[in-house]
Amino acid sequence: MEKITILIADDHTLVRETWSYILNSDSRFQVVAECSNGEDAVEKAKELRPQVVIMDINMPGMNGIDATQHIRKFSPGSKILGVSLHTQPAYARKMMQKGASGYVTKNSSCEEMFKAIIEIQNKRKYICEEIKGILSDQILQGDDQQTGLNSLSRREIEIIGFIKKGFSSREIANELKISVKTVEVHRYNTLKKLGLKNAAAMVNYINNSQLGIAS
Repeated sequence: MEKITILIADDHTLVRETWSYILNSDSRFQVVAECSNGEDAVEKAKELRPQVVIMDINMPGMNGIDATQHIRKFSPGSKILGVSLHTQPAYARKMMQKGASGYVTKNSSCEEMFKAIIEIQNKRKYICEEIKGILSDQILQGDDQQTGLNSLSRREIEIIGFIKKGFSSREIANELKISVKTVEVHRYNTLKKLGLKNAAAMVNYINNSQLGIAS
């Protein structure tokens, strides 16, 4: 049986080496490269065209969320499995929006990672049991209304990224080709959803959340 080729992107050497050892010990998988940041992940994916990329979200330089978007552009045949310590469904949603096919937390077992790799390689989506459990608990507890980061739309997260860069509402409007009024509405709605008073508080909140919105 032909092995599934895998690229590992994580900024911790021990994590990369451990994953490589575990995956290469299974006859179904072959780790073809490792890298420690998003920029290298994009370049190696373009060069090697791995079937699966195991992508950590939080890395120095280009984060895993942005790297995912670039890899989907330059190596569209590569399936991406997001991996993170974060268990908030917002992180999984963000990765999937950028083109990932699956998401597991670092609390997941080796067996679950193997299952995720097989599923996404077979063109199916995969969300780990931990995230699905959290979503189920929210529904059972009557907390199925999204709050905080989970409540933000893709456009609102996009606008936050520009605010972090210091863009004015007019500059954001020009970049996104929407009206200034529309930008202001999105800014107001974002502040309201997050329970914040101003843009500075918003940026501080996002920085502390480590959601991976590019700055």
